[in-house]
Amino acid sequence: MDETILVRPATAADLPAMCHILNDIIDRGGMTAIEARLSEADMDLWFVSGDDVLLSHVAVERASGAVLGFQAVSRHPDLPVGWGDIATFTRLEPYVPGVGRRLFAVTAERARQAGLSSINAAIRADNTSGLTYYARMGFVAYRTLHAVPLRDGTPVDRILKRYDVS
Repeated sequence: MDETILVRPATAADLPAMCHILNDIIDRGGMTAIEARLSEADMDLWFVSGDDVLLSHVAVERASGAVLGFQAVSRHPDLPVGWGDIATFTRLEPYVPGVGRRLFAVTAERARQAGLSSINAAIRADNTSGLTYYARMGFVAYRTLHAVPLRDGTPVDRILKRYDVS
């Protein structure tokens, strides 16, 4: 395991770096269902300390403390009790391999400790890197939401994948 990457709980101090990572991904397009840039307040509510956030972690480079990515699991009204909905975002440049894998190793263990039964990932069908990542983490497809419109009206399927925690 890469010991240069530390995974720890996300804090308010991480919000600027988390915003930078996610807003870069949003600006690039096609890699997340989130289409509008997030403020630090939105980032905090959605991914760090909001009432629905169950788990939130950042991956940081040990030597510099730079945030390399983050992962959060939250309650979602469309999911069964005992399920969480996952979001994963890693820095685009410079790319650091292994960040997502390290994040999910910690998230999966914390999800078990929290008593979750399953984790849901909703992935745009055109997000090949996201589909590949979640498959590598052991998620399996269980449903497709067809032709979910983007803000501009373009229909894009969402693939729902599940990871059984216990």
